[in-house]
Amino acid sequence: MWRHKLLGAACAMALAVPAARADSVMGAGASFPAPLYTAWARAWHARSGDEVNFQPIGSGGGLRQIRAGTVDFGASDRPLTRAQLDADGLVQFPVVIGGIVPVFNLPGVGSGQLRLTGPVLGEIFLGHIRRWNDPALARLNPGLRLPPLPITVVYRADGSGTTYLFTSWLARVSPNWQRGPGASDAVNWPAGIGAKGNDGVAVFVQRTLGSIGYLEYTFAHKVSIAQALVQNRAGAFVAPTPRAFALAADGVPWSSGAGEQLLMLDRSGTGSWPISGASFILMRNSGPRRAGQGAVMRFLDWALAQGDATAQRLDYVPLSGAIKAQVRQGWKASGLAR
Repeated sequence: MWRHKLLGAACAMALAVPAARADSVMGAGASFPAPLYTAWARAWHARSGDEVNFQPIGSGGGLRQIRAGTVDFGASDRPLTRAQLDADGLVQFPVVIGGIVPVFNLPGVGSGQLRLTGPVLGEIFLGHIRRWNDPALARLNPGLRLPPLPITVVYRADGSGTTYLFTSWLARVSPNWQRGPGASDAVNWPAGIGAKGNDGVAVFVQRTLGSIGYLEYTFAHKVSIAQALVQNRAGAFVAPTPRAFALAADGVPWSSGAGEQLLMLDRSGTGSWPISGASFILMRNSGPRRAGQGAVMRFLDWALAQGDATAQRLDYVPLSGAIKAQVRQGWKASGLAR
């Protein structure tokens, strides 16, 4: 216990702006990490007196607000490229890991029973596979009784990091998807119904027989919706679990660059989930900085050191010790900490 206290104190002393009084800071962005940031903020307030307010307005909204300088930190599930970071005077680093999960509503078929591949999911979301008893689905699921129901695709109507990760993975594994809608946080969906936020997609899928959508794992787990197995790069059909997300994070070169290098899609390894991703914090490292930046760093320093149990309780995957060390090295390199 004493060792933990001393390490925590040493980390806090290494930050560029020391604590002097209680502060109030504002962040905005991705909805995926919002429950965790809220829980961390509550615990940090009880410990330090500082207030951390976070608005879950989506990754695109968080990026716009940090660019405009109206918040102390942004949050995004879509990592920026090095060129984008440099152009906006920003630095990004991962805070927590998760995954995107295909979810469905089929009578008599539950979680872990339906097998899907990237090419087949691409054809479904392109509107080319229109019924659940399609031969392509039947070949993947021998012995599973698939009904002749029409498939209703449900997608995110708002721009989101969740959509960016899902469509980026589809573009890697489905040539037809790559030639069509492609990868973005908001694409021209050729089929289906749009819903706002993870909550909106979950409600549509739960209410629509024969539907399929995609959710952040934490939301899918929270609402107990049926989740599919997905074939990964090694050819294994795996279930979405925190362990599978953590395996996908292994070997990612977190300290070597930004942008595409930090995506955790279609990673090798028999147990890794193919649509894994991290949620990132965005902060300014050049130009005018808000007065609350030091308070944000004290909060994040504490969260990385003491927040793992809370993250696991809420079904998030904490960063490994090695990744945290690389994040702290990045803080020093960018001037956020000494």
